[in-house]
Amino acid sequence: MKKILVFIFVFIALQSCNTSSDKKADNRSNRRKTYIPNIEYNVVKAHPHDITSFTEGLLFHENKLYESTGSPENLPFTKSIFGVVDLNTGKLSELGGLDKNKFFGEGIVFLNGKLYQLTYQAQSCFVYDAKSFEPIGKFRYENKEGWGLTTDGESLIMSDGTHVLTYIDPKGFQVTKKLKVTQNGYVVDYLNELEFVKGYIYANVWTRNYIVKIDTASGHVTGILDLEGLFRDAKSKNRYIDVMNGIAYDSVSGNLFVTGKMWPNIYELDFYH
Repeated sequence: MKKILVFIFVFIALQSCNTSSDKKADNRSNRRKTYIPNIEYNVVKAHPHDITSFTEGLLFHENKLYESTGSPENLPFTKSIFGVVDLNTGKLSELGGLDKNKFFGEGIVFLNGKLYQLTYQAQSCFVYDAKSFEPIGKFRYENKEGWGLTTDGESLIMSDGTHVLTYIDPKGFQVTKKLKVTQNGYVVDYLNELEFVKGYIYANVWTRNYIVKIDTASGHVTGILDLEGLFRDAKSKNRYIDVMNGIAYDSVSGNLFVTGKMWPNIYELDFYH
């Protein structure tokens, strides 16, 4: 009798292990089967870009291309400023900025007649009038760091170097939503510069030469814009370049403008989104 009970116990245990292994295998199989398409694109033009610009944000507003920059301590020529980029020369016409001895500038966005400029580790976002660019205030955010900014027309949407995007009400600066970004069930960390395009968020991934397209309802990555070729081209022209960072959507042409920190070019892309 004891032998029979032992046999039954061993049999059940083995079946349980097999079932568990089958479930793990099924999960791995399901993840492998999820296909995330590459987004096709053509380079329309390579515009010049100031190689002293440590790019943190890039966007179009009223048919002008704006850029914000940061100021690493080991690069004394850099500034934490924002302004308009001349696509003929690549030069940035400074409209405002921060004391680099106190703050490290990050992403920017326009919303409801105001310009917002993030800081890296000061947990502060500065607010300017969108016409005069005079400072009109600031607010504190709860995240440990600030990286990128965009908007869906209602909320400020902020990245902080993690896999979570934070939605902030521009009226009372309260957090209204946290969107966790995943790819095939795995979190996508180091989300950086952001751009909202036709209901989706496009995000640079720090140290990666691609942009992910994010479904704003689920947080799932639904497409990948592989720009490794642009990185190699930029590197061949300036070996001191830093990471890819900077996404701007031109709603007039429908093209995407991308660049990186101290890159010699801003690349205009015709992309199939």
